[in-house]
Amino acid sequence: QVELVESGGGLVQAGGSLRLSCTASGRAFSRNAVGWFRQAPGKEREFVAAIDYSGDDTYTADSVKGRFTISRDNAKKTVYLQMNSLKPEDTAVYYCAARSGTLVVTPTTRYDYWGQGTQVTVSS
Repeated sequence: QVELVESGGGLVQAGGSLRLSCTASGRAFSRNAVGWFRQAPGKEREFVAAIDYSGDDTYTADSVKGRFTISRDNAKKTVYLQMNSLKPEDTAVYYCAARSGTLVVTPTTRYDYWGQGTQVTVSS
């Protein structure tokens, strides 16, 4: 079992930056690929970015490519999402999720453990 806790959300003006953190507890985390997802009101949860177990391979959704960067520190059992040049359309609850596999995948159904989410609000 892996427990995940997100932090770092908040209110920011358009063009600003936030860094989200996802910290794991429980079983070993270094063998889990991790993804970030988001869900805006009235919309389905969507993939944002993912990173493999080692941190060597990442994948980012086109909608955030060039603005968001995912990284991890396995010693700290933490995955980060650096979000720059934020836009109002980035407003959502952001969730991190871990999967039992080591490789990057995008579907939500491929992830086994989920955090409770952190709210990100970008004002125009």
